[in-house]
Amino acid sequence: MIVPLESQPADAIERLLDAAFGPARHGRTAYLIRDAMPWLPALSFATLDADGALIGTLQSWPVALVQADGTQMPLTMVGPVAVDPAHQGGGHGRAMMDAVVAAARAQADVQGSAPLMMIGDPEYYGRFWGFSADGTGGWDAPGPFEKHRLLALSVDGRSVDGTGMLGPRIAVSA
Repeated sequence: MIVPLESQPADAIERLLDAAFGPARHGRTAYLIRDAMPWLPALSFATLDADGALIGTLQSWPVALVQADGTQMPLTMVGPVAVDPAHQGGGHGRAMMDAVVAAARAQADVQGSAPLMMIGDPEYYGRFWGFSADGTGGWDAPGPFEKHRLLALSVDGRSVDGTGMLGPRIAVSA
C-alpha cells in the first residue's frame, strides 16, 4: 500500500534507508546536491506491507540547477528509492515511482511543477517513466557522478536543459 511518507516516523525512515543503502549513504553525491533541504511531502511516498510495516520510501527534494550568473532553474530531485532488502524485487519501488510521477504531473496541471531529476539507471528509469540524460549534458554536480546517470523528466511538456551546478534550491528575495 502506498501512503504519504509524512505518515511514517522519521526514525523508521532512517532505519530503512540504512538497511537499503548502508550508513555511509550520507557521503553520496545525491546527498550533497540536496544538502540540508527538507523533503517535499506532496512528492514523497512510503510503501507498507500487509501488516502496516514500512518496507519502502521515496523522497523528493527541492533542488536547482544554478547557472553561472546565479540564477536558479528549479528542479525536484527524486530519490532515494529505497526498499527493504527482504522485499526487493516485488515492484514496490516501481509503484512509488509511478506515484511520484503521477503526483508531479497532477501538480503541474494545477500550479506548474519543476521538472523531475535524479541520479539513476537511464535504461530502467527511461523505459518506465521517460527519464533521460538528453538535456543534462551541461549539468555538473558536487562529488563524483557519471554524466549519463544525471536524468531529467519534464512533467509539463517543456524541455529540460541548461548549464550549471546542481545544488539545494535556495529561496531568493526579490
